[in-house]
Amino acid sequence: MSVWPAWEVREDGGVMAWFHVRLAFADGARVDTLAVVAEGGVSLEDVRAQPALSLEDLGALADWIEGPLFEACGVTPSGTAEQMGSRARPAWPRGMEGCWLIAQEYRAAQEDGVDPVLAVMCATGHSRRTSLRLISQARDAGFLTPRHARR
Repeated sequence: MSVWPAWEVREDGGVMAWFHVRLAFADGARVDTLAVVAEGGVSLEDVRAQPALSLEDLGALADWIEGPLFEACGVTPSGTAEQMGSRARPAWPRGMEGCWLIAQEYRAAQEDGVDPVLAVMCATGHSRRTSLRLISQARDAGFLTPRHARR
């Protein structure tokens, strides 16, 4: 992993530092990001990856680069960031209520002309595979029409 400073802003007694970060993998995959370190936390401003990252990997990206970023700028993480550990997934109800909400997200996306699976992924914070399983459960519960007619 390579980390190099982009720029730094000092304001109101605090410092915000931007860094270019490059993760290069043995298989040729690459992730370039512009990250901000401020108040003991890391924020991602821009991410470019070849091949594209899954939502789960994108959610974990800040965790992957946090340690080397803090080392590069000589900052220690705040107590809050340490307590959080990993990124929290949005709370999503289970059972019939969850199936009904999945169906609502799916139909709303269809009506808006966007990818309904991606809409479910964004709403739940789950991977594509898990979102497809949740959509299937909503179909089985009768909240969505069957995908295709069975013969």
